[in-house]
Amino acid sequence: MKIVVAMDSFKGSLTSVEACEIVADAIGCSVDAEIIIKPMADGGEGTAEAMLRSGGGVWIEKRVMGPLPDMEVEAGFAWFEETKTALVEMAKASGLELLERGQGDPLATTTYGTGQLIKAAVEHGAERIQLAVGGSATVDGGTGAAAALGWRFLDSHGNPVCPGGAGLIDIADIVGPAELELPAVEVLCDVDNPLCGEDGAARVFGPQKGADSAAVSLLEAGLLHLADLAARQLGCEIADTAGGGAAGGLAAGATAFMGGSLVSGIETVMAGADLAGEAASADWVVTGEGCFDEQSLRGKVVSGVLALARERGVRAAVLAGQVMVSAGDCEKLGVAAAIACREEGMSLDYALKHCRRLLGDRAKRLACEYMLR
Repeated sequence: MKIVVAMDSFKGSLTSVEACEIVADAIGCSVDAEIIIKPMADGGEGTAEAMLRSGGGVWIEKRVMGPLPDMEVEAGFAWFEETKTALVEMAKASGLELLERGQGDPLATTTYGTGQLIKAAVEHGAERIQLAVGGSATVDGGTGAAAALGWRFLDSHGNPVCPGGAGLIDIADIVGPAELELPAVEVLCDVDNPLCGEDGAARVFGPQKGADSAAVSLLEAGLLHLADLAARQLGCEIADTAGGGAAGGLAAGATAFMGGSLVSGIETVMAGADLAGEAASADWVVTGEGCFDEQSLRGKVVSGVLALARERGVRAAVLAGQVMVSAGDCEKLGVAAAIACREEGMSLDYALKHCRRLLGDRAKRLACEYMLR
């Protein structure tokens, strides 16, 4: 038997590599099988780690601005010498994970540090940049990153607007840099939300980043204003592009200010790991994440891996912290088994504290109850 383990991270608990190793060890104790580990990511946190594991690159450290203007963080980018490709994971510089509880404020947070990483990658000799945009603390439409690359966002008096989402509404002029030579930029998206509107960056993701209802309204107005300016002054339509709302609009900003193209994060990571090649000869593919829910089916790791398994006719299983997808929907997705770590009556605190043991136990259950049939 051949089993491919392709897990996403369990946010705040396990990296994708740790989750894969726990599942592989548990299954290996229960069945006689060749087990292949393929850590996954979809453009969010852990994308650089997953790509480094599969692509044989190196990590280049850089100290840059954090998500708040007065912060500095140790970040960096993944470098793949053979292809001269740099993978910039924006969460390393501008991610929500870098803030303490209560610090989240998308009116103030900025993607400037992500722009510094892109600039450093260019100076390192990158001929292609992959920008992973999940896990952000920001809703600044990518203006911070663009500012680090030489763009200027000026108010009606010709002064730079304040960084963060609060400054968007005050922009009167967008001025491009005198010199900006960027290689091809691919934006690895993990959502299909547009920049503006009911499904946009402010209304859907703003509250997750610390915005109250008043802040959400300000952010939405600012993003609409930015989109209008981009259309009128740059000839770039960004308001309704699918995926443009990723990372608080960094994805849309990357298309307007960096000439970027939006691509599927999970498709890119799966290709880099040659998951299709391994799955072609597998009996089982096991995937999972912290919460298997409706959002999982919209461009996330689990949806991508399950689609690949269906294409290859391989049995698939999901191991997750919580399973919120119905049995009927699981059947439609081709999921042979969906097992939750957190069972009915178990507190979330307990599940998080004991996630390693629980995930291992559920992997053993999967092996004994399904794989040994």
